[in-house]
Amino acid sequence: MSAHRFDLIENRRAIIDRRLVADTLAVVAYGPDLNRDVCHLLNAAIETGRAEISRRLAAEPSRGRIAAASYAFLTDQIIRLVHDFVTTRLYPLGNPTSGERLSLVALGGSGRGEMAPYSDVDLMFLTPGSRSPWCEQVIEAILYLLWDLKLKVGQSSRSPEELVALAKSDMSVRTAMLEARWLWGDEALFDRAAALFKSKVVSGTAAEFVTAKLAERDERHIRVGDSRYVVEPNVKDGKGGLRDLHTLYWIGKYVHGVERPADLVGAGLLTANEFRRFERAERFFWSVRCHLQLAAGRAEDRLGFDHQRQIAAAMRYADRPGKSAVERFMQFYFLQAKAVGDLTGVFLAQLDEQLAKKGRRFALPDLPALFRRKPARLNGFVLDRGRLSIPSDDWFVKEPVRLVELFALAASEGLEIHPKAMRAAARDARLIDAVRADRQANALFLDVLTELKSPDVVLRWMNEAGVFGRFVPDFGRVVAQMQFDMYHHYTVDEHSIRAIGLLAAIERGELADDHPLSTALFRQIASRRTLYVAVLLHDIAKGRGGDHSVIGEQIAFELGPRFGLDPAETETVAWLVRHHLLLSSTAFKRDLADPKTIEDFVARVQSPERLRLLLMLTVVDIRAVGPGVWNDWKRQLLRALFDAAEERLRLGHKQRGRPEQVAARQQELAAALGWPTRTARAYFKRLPDSYWLAEPLEWQIANARQVAAAEARIGEPKPSVVAEHDVARGATRISVFAPDRPGLFYRICAALAGAGASIVDARIHTTRDGIALDNLLVQDAQARAYADKRLRGRLIRAVEAALTSDQPPPLPQAKPLGARRAAFTIAPSVIVAGGASTRTTVVEVNARDRPALLARLAGAIHAEGHRLHSAHIATYGERAVDVFYLTGVDGRKLGTDEVDALRAALFAAADS
Repeated sequence: MSAHRFDLIENRRAIIDRRLVADTLAVVAYGPDLNRDVCHLLNAAIETGRAEISRRLAAEPSRGRIAAASYAFLTDQIIRLVHDFVTTRLYPLGNPTSGERLSLVALGGSGRGEMAPYSDVDLMFLTPGSRSPWCEQVIEAILYLLWDLKLKVGQSSRSPEELVALAKSDMSVRTAMLEARWLWGDEALFDRAAALFKSKVVSGTAAEFVTAKLAERDERHIRVGDSRYVVEPNVKDGKGGLRDLHTLYWIGKYVHGVERPADLVGAGLLTANEFRRFERAERFFWSVRCHLQLAAGRAEDRLGFDHQRQIAAAMRYADRPGKSAVERFMQFYFLQAKAVGDLTGVFLAQLDEQLAKKGRRFALPDLPALFRRKPARLNGFVLDRGRLSIPSDDWFVKEPVRLVELFALAASEGLEIHPKAMRAAARDARLIDAVRADRQANALFLDVLTELKSPDVVLRWMNEAGVFGRFVPDFGRVVAQMQFDMYHHYTVDEHSIRAIGLLAAIERGELADDHPLSTALFRQIASRRTLYVAVLLHDIAKGRGGDHSVIGEQIAFELGPRFGLDPAETETVAWLVRHHLLLSSTAFKRDLADPKTIEDFVARVQSPERLRLLLMLTVVDIRAVGPGVWNDWKRQLLRALFDAAEERLRLGHKQRGRPEQVAARQQELAAALGWPTRTARAYFKRLPDSYWLAEPLEWQIANARQVAAAEARIGEPKPSVVAEHDVARGATRISVFAPDRPGLFYRICAALAGAGASIVDARIHTTRDGIALDNLLVQDAQARAYADKRLRGRLIRAVEAALTSDQPPPLPQAKPLGARRAAFTIAPSVIVAGGASTRTTVVEVNARDRPALLARLAGAIHAEGHRLHSAHIATYGERAVDVFYLTGVDGRKLGTDEVDALRAALFAAADS
């Protein structure tokens, strides 16, 4: 294949003129510095060649495949020069024996004739049999010279027989040999090895190889993130990346002996149009990979946030209204990854057909077990070996509504779709325009969306065929659209489809342990299809330059009637889309113990039905963001707000039920502690209602025991600090019981920041006799809990020292932001919500998340002389949202002048 690759390169001698360099090497004088002089000359040739390739790529940034071929070509010539120098100048042979023969064989990317700027050189030294002393000397000398040239060489030394024996038992060796290419030396020896490999290893083992390669592919996907829509993808090994294209080529070469990807068409594995998509994706990924490694200055295949902007600029993407250059670049990236997924599906299914005819069918991966039963009806569609197919090539042309019916039937009957039908659907997807307003087509689409068994699987198929985005053009606008932040893990379309899948799993009862409330609520809602449509549409207006919730509300009003929803259902869907962030923003940013918080929230929700639907939408929205985003802490906050709002909506009066709720919490704690009644009552009276409403029972138990132990001490009272590993919340709880004083919270935050801890949430309470009882959740620099008891002890000592010192601890020195966080521009903002609380002034600070940010903000509040009553910490990737409930020292809300001064101080702290 390399010959074809190198044909792409224009004016190869401008990259390296091997004959000219060889002539120069030939006259280098013998002496102690011979190797050094040779390396100097070869290094100069490498630097000149790399500079020329970089110049060409900068001039034509989309020609990455040519750049990859150029790097391989340059490496080829250097290896040949090294071989010739070693065999003619260092170890010349006048009359070689049959054992003194050596063939240099390129493997892997080197064998394919495509290498990234910092790719390893994969080289095999082929010898006739046991290695002669001359072969050993030459191999050693070649390797030392290549290492001196700073080339990273993966090397092996084998005879043809050894190669065959290893290839039979080791699939990686078999794959490497599949791409082997004679590079230099004894070509007849390589030809013999290649013939042996084909006859002894490849012959009759096609199904075995295909099965092994697909298993290897699946393991690789799991290792680097099992979705082609992760927002920091791996260009080489990620799902839908270069390695997936290589896998198709390897399989085609193994099964059909193809010599280049274009031959996959002749082998019947891809159509001409599909191969054009193959080539387009390959060209794009090679361009991205070459630009990425040049930008990183090292071997790098993970397309991180820190390089995405840079590569978007290098590849000449520009900003457009509502979408930045980097978002446009990454959307095109994901469209190509999607194309690779589509091609993989039809390729493997076609191959399965071919092997089945020869009695060697392999098990196709990625097919859910539910898609394996006999259908009850077909409506004119046909079954082909258990898969849903079409009776004729013009089936969709005759009746375009069948494009939707195909997927509805697959969903309802539990069928896999045949590649023939998928190919035809992708080809004819444009025909869906004619039936977009058709009542039957929309009813069928709603059937797919609300299918209980596995709607996300079929919606993905529909999306991959291009039918989904054509049928719902607003959804088509977010296909492959990334969100350039560290919070969202997937593209918008993948996030929405995952959320629908999670909703169906909750309705089936499969997530009852994680979401018992949502599971129960499914039996109470009036219209399940309202909820499914709302989940589909909640992010549909992302990337349009305005508030996606507001724009999405208008889209919902348009699409609801088209989908067949009645006016009431459409209004509810529109409301849910408009307010889909209301529940989470209130739960995570506001004090749920403040009656005004619940009052304002209920005033916007207005009905128990909306509350139930909003909770379920919020749960699947958060869970579908990515792994690790959902946790018990968020569950507890959402449940607390839901319960308070549900009670208010059910009972009607804003204060009714609060004392009963507090009393119930206290009774629950009393039962768990087993304290004498008088002791328990005295303890309960010390703490305000906000404490009983805010803290979970297990924390209340731990706090009570901590307080009792601290007050049982004899002698001078001192602060009590406890650090416990909270497994459920993936963090460490720091509980502080100490006499309240101005700046207490700042001291705690500064001490924890100095110890390297990151505060992810904080609850501040003060007993009626003036003792602070604060609960904080912290994590280490890797966003993990402090599981090690010694490290928790270090945190305890740091906080104790800060609380007992005459001087507050200094803030730790600011550290440079990591490259990933530095890639984002976050303009800090300070928002004062004057009406959010009747007793306090609520201040919200948005800023780039970084170490010691909360300590700096708490320091600014302390410096202004205000009292902090509650703090709520939320982090969304690179963005921190910290909310503080404050009063002046007189216990009243802040005045206008105080607000202005505080806003300036907090802005300075956030922007420092």
